[in-house]
Amino acid sequence: MDTKPNRKPRRYGVPDEDTPELTAERLARAIPFSQFLEERGLKPIGRPKSEVTKQPVSLRLDPEIIAHFKAGGEGWQTRINAVLSKHVKAADAAARKKRAQP
Repeated sequence: MDTKPNRKPRRYGVPDEDTPELTAERLARAIPFSQFLEERGLKPIGRPKSEVTKQPVSLRLDPEIIAHFKAGGEGWQTRINAVLSKHVKAADAAARKKRAQP
């Protein structure tokens, strides 16, 4: 309910001076919010889009593994990802080295 003094209570769905009717002309002039921000040199709202998107997974880990990473505070999933990434790179390097040997 509208609590501003000297105003009639708003009726939802009924245009008023703050919310004019959405006519075909107004709709034709409408632009996406991202374009509105960009045209005014404003930053988009929310987290920036990452060039490398990650995939959500469901993974079963030992309780002590989870406790160890959570003990480090926020970012524990990112740290698990970093450890796994480092392991994969090392394993790939070892496999390349092994294939290169005569």
